[in-house]
Amino acid sequence: MRVPRSRIWTAVAIAAVPVLLIALQVGSIGHDFEGPLASLWHDYVGTPKSMSLPWAGLILALVGISKRRRIIAVGIAAGIDVVWASVRLLSDESFAIGNGPTLVLTGLALVAGFRWSGAERRNALRAAALGALLVLATKVGDVWLHITVVSRPQVYDVYVALADHALGDPSWVMGRVVDALGPAVYAVLHWVYIELPVAAIVVAVWQLRRVVSTGVWPTHYLVRTFLVLGLIGPVSYVIFPVVGPMFAFGADGHGMQVGNFWPGVIPPIDRNPAAMAFDSFTPRNCMPSMHTAWALSVFVHTRRDADGSRAPLWLRCLGAFWLVATLMATLGFGYHYGVDLVAGAVLCLTVESALRDPGRGWGWFRVRLVLFGAAILGTLLLSFRYLAVSMAEYPVLAGTVVLALLAAMVAAFHATWFAATPMVVAGTDAPVGAAR
Repeated sequence: MRVPRSRIWTAVAIAAVPVLLIALQVGSIGHDFEGPLASLWHDYVGTPKSMSLPWAGLILALVGISKRRRIIAVGIAAGIDVVWASVRLLSDESFAIGNGPTLVLTGLALVAGFRWSGAERRNALRAAALGALLVLATKVGDVWLHITVVSRPQVYDVYVALADHALGDPSWVMGRVVDALGPAVYAVLHWVYIELPVAAIVVAVWQLRRVVSTGVWPTHYLVRTFLVLGLIGPVSYVIFPVVGPMFAFGADGHGMQVGNFWPGVIPPIDRNPAAMAFDSFTPRNCMPSMHTAWALSVFVHTRRDADGSRAPLWLRCLGAFWLVATLMATLGFGYHYGVDLVAGAVLCLTVESALRDPGRGWGWFRVRLVLFGAAILGTLLLSFRYLAVSMAEYPVLAGTVVLALLAAMVAAFHATWFAATPMVVAGTDAPVGAAR
């Protein structure tokens, strides 16, 4: 009997996960950073690195089981966390939660795999796999940040700061704005920035809310975009290493910064830029801005439901708020330059174009959009590196070109996926009027 190709790829992906985790764990030895397996072990029996991420993974896994089982699972996880947190406090250790959802998520996958059957088993395992992938992807991402430090001792911040003159040095501007808004706004923006997975889980749970009742999974949902972005985007960190203005041009540079410019003083134009050596612990994770890419994907997925109808107002407001607040935080905290955000937005729309509405297939409409996005992203990265001085000397022209490229990608994306909802001819899978 012929095995479906999808099952083969699924089996390969499942086998690749432990191989990747073991390889990264081995690679962490001797480089003084925690590997993914060690971090995962702490989630089970030690102090979890993140208190919200394990719960986000469990909540995502709950979309595949019945309401009664959800209540039981949450109750067990909360009970474990209460006991564990109490033991820590009695032992004068720092407060932490997250062991409970990690243990329950694992138990849910085991029970579904060995005790349940049919659609009940398939839905539960698929949802548990999504929750586990969310957790594991973060573990791998943490290790990758250390790899960027080890592999790239020099950074390109001088080039990026020059290119950012074309956009009016938005990080310097927003840094002063956030300072002026006061500690309350700072606290909100900081929470939004670090808790991006919370917004993603809210959107994903809404998109997958009918899985148990209908037994049908949407062909595309936010988690797919999040995971693919996390797989592709960070590759650029080792190609284009950048640490951010608060480090390269601010007081947080630990003595290796160009000067204490950020956010009060815009640095002068350096007509002979060069890569600069930097410390051995700050991640080179600015170009492109993955927070921008992920926040934009949240925004895109809060516009419509799976059937093409408009999403509810509360969800659309959530997506818009999270995007705006994330952009303010990335710039206002000095974590990114403006051009990082442009690159992150183009990356998001390109990846989303490759994944969105898979039922329409890979016609020319999709191929040209993905190629267009990839070409724009490549052009931007090359310009930031090799035309940075010219961009700083002719900021109006360069800024207009950069924003025009972004606007062109946004317009093409909207025209392809949102300008009109394709109608499907009864009895066929071909959308009427869909581009080819």
